[in-house]
Amino acid sequence: MKKAIAIVLSAFILMVTPILAGAERLKDIAFVEGVRENQLVGFGLVVGLNGTGDKGKATLQGIANMLSRMGLRVNPKDIKAKNVAAVMVTATLPPFPRPGLKLDATVSAIGDAKNLQGGTLLMTPLKGPDGRVYAVAQGPVSIGGFQAGGGGTGVQKNHPTVGRVPEGAIVERDIYFDIEHKKKLKLILKEPDFTVATNTMRAINSVLKGSYAEATDPSTVVLRVPEDYNGRVVELMRLIENINVSTDTPARVVINEKTGTVVIGSNVRISPVAIAHGGLTIEISTTYGVSQPEPFSQGRTTVVPQTEVTAKEKEAHLIQVSGTTLGEVVRALNSMGVTPRDLIAILQALKASGALKAELEIL
Repeated sequence: MKKAIAIVLSAFILMVTPILAGAERLKDIAFVEGVRENQLVGFGLVVGLNGTGDKGKATLQGIANMLSRMGLRVNPKDIKAKNVAAVMVTATLPPFPRPGLKLDATVSAIGDAKNLQGGTLLMTPLKGPDGRVYAVAQGPVSIGGFQAGGGGTGVQKNHPTVGRVPEGAIVERDIYFDIEHKKKLKLILKEPDFTVATNTMRAINSVLKGSYAEATDPSTVVLRVPEDYNGRVVELMRLIENINVSTDTPARVVINEKTGTVVIGSNVRISPVAIAHGGLTIEISTTYGVSQPEPFSQGRTTVVPQTEVTAKEKEAHLIQVSGTTLGEVVRALNSMGVTPRDLIAILQALKASGALKAELEIL
């Protein structure tokens, strides 16, 4: 059946999303160099578990070290740790953090702990890539699910060995970055593009009414701070981050072969080409016949399977496909009655022939 819209068959979904070139705020497509997030990580212990902890050496040694800092000396071999789990604690430090700021921490079991439900994370220092402690995390662990059962039966919701400590990490050290006295700022585009970099430069210069911005490469726009904004860079950034910049989307087709999903960009074009699309259907059916022996004979009743295999190939038509817009391409491909799986094979063949004028990305 011919259709002018995208087809959806069984579990396979054909998604055609037109991405129109338009204007986006500068804050959504770029960021200032140096104004960035930082990752923190630390090793900790979750206590108070209901027999779902682990017995790894890291857990036992961690408990011994913790008790040693509290003035108790215990041999790790004498510790029973079924109510304690060794975990890795991670958090993300936002730009311009200040001591006292609270962050969410993620807790992940690293041993053979079965469940972190009901546990409490003990005070855990969180370090940055430079090895310095920037935050300390502690608090009850929320896993957002549960695990119950035993004896070969059970039920589980979500992932019980990973949880979060909401606002459980407190920043103890800030990261100094003097932006107020900067004479130049580098704006880094999240997706490097010559056109977008040039449009960004022109938009900033138009608002500031001068040649203050310069695109040095596809991903960087250098902004010279005007004299009127010396010492007032925050006000300058408030002004320019809301500037609308014309963006451009490259011609791209994204294919996910695992799910049969195809996403076609609005700039995708196909040169005139002829496609023959045919399908082979194989049907295998098995019937079982019963062989009954004659009365008073020594034979046995047997079941004889009978298998029949038939193959059918539907008629293939040579169809000319070409289009200068997304709608024309979709209508041409849908007129062939193809499924998303068939469409993936057709797009790969079109790319190999040079008729598909787009980048083909396979996930």
